Amino acid sequence: MRLFSSVRTVVMATVLAAVPAASFAGVFVNITVAPPVLPVYTQPICPGDGYMWTPGYWAYGPDGYYWVPGVWVRPPAVGMLWTPGYWGWSGGFYAFHAGYWGPHIGFYGGVNYGFGYTGYGYAGGYWHGGVFAYNRSVNNINITNVHNVYNKTVIVNNYNRVSYNGGNGGLTARASAQEMAASREQHYQPTSEQVSHREVASRDRNQLASVNHGRPQTMAMSRVGARAENQQGRIANGVRSGQMTAGETRNVEGREASINRQVRQDRQANGGRLTQQERQQVNQRQNNVSRSIYNDKHNAATQSHPQGHENGRER
Repeated sequence: MRLFSSVRTVVMATVLAAVPAASFAGVFVNITVAPPVLPVYTQPICPGDGYMWTPGYWAYGPDGYYWVPGVWVRPPAVGMLWTPGYWGWSGGFYAFHAGYWGPHIGFYGGVNYGFGYTGYGYAGGYWHGGVFAYNRSVNNINITNVHNVYNKTVIVNNYNRVSYNGGNGGLTARASAQEMAASREQHYQPTSEQVSHREVASRDRNQLASVNHGRPQTMAMSRVGARAENQQGRIANGVRSGQMTAGETRNVEGREASINRQVRQDRQANGGRLTQQERQQVNQRQNNVSRSIYNDKHNAATQSHPQGHENGRER
């Protein structure tokens, strides 16, 4: 029995090495190690009407689990809701069940992703007359940008941060008849923006659980591609807490400004767009800056008079 188990593990490792990280959310990937607990983070402000919240989750790549930040995205069609993916224990492995868009919320393992995803259904809003209404009690909404809002208290019975269903220490939720019916409806796969968002996270080593020890560098974003905005927030937190010195701040801000200049120049040369190669170059430079911010905030150098205290839920 041990020999058979070892062979299965070797086979799975070989398969994982052969499958690109970008494709992992579209297939069932079987892992023997449970995903980390869900980190606690603050939801960014909704960018505007029509955006839907997709919570962050742990995905898996050749180097192990990595965090895909929560992000506001536009649905593929009016009336569609996002059912998050989840990890479930089955047949001796943790298998990832990919998320999807559909007219109703399906089963997502009973995982409490927060912001309306309490483990069952979705309490963050609903479609009415082709317009999405946002529940301000669980969403970070600025009524200047978003006008169709309401307030309804959401009762949460599951405060567990466990990110998987079944197995040792996992959640014990089971799909209801309503959720089973939703799973049989016509679905949309993750949008191209969501796929791109996951691919960027898979290439950022600071998102690896083995590197960040369950506290990802980027936990959430206001929209896909808003890395520069997110990193400015991390720098500001480092300055306020005193974890980043004036010299360290100047260095990373100068590099951010250089990246922004590169993006502007590339867009001007290509009719307002970036080529795939240019996007990869920008992403690599942002990864390097992200790593520098992390190192600056965790080295021995500190500012003697910080301007405040960093929010412990954000890094």
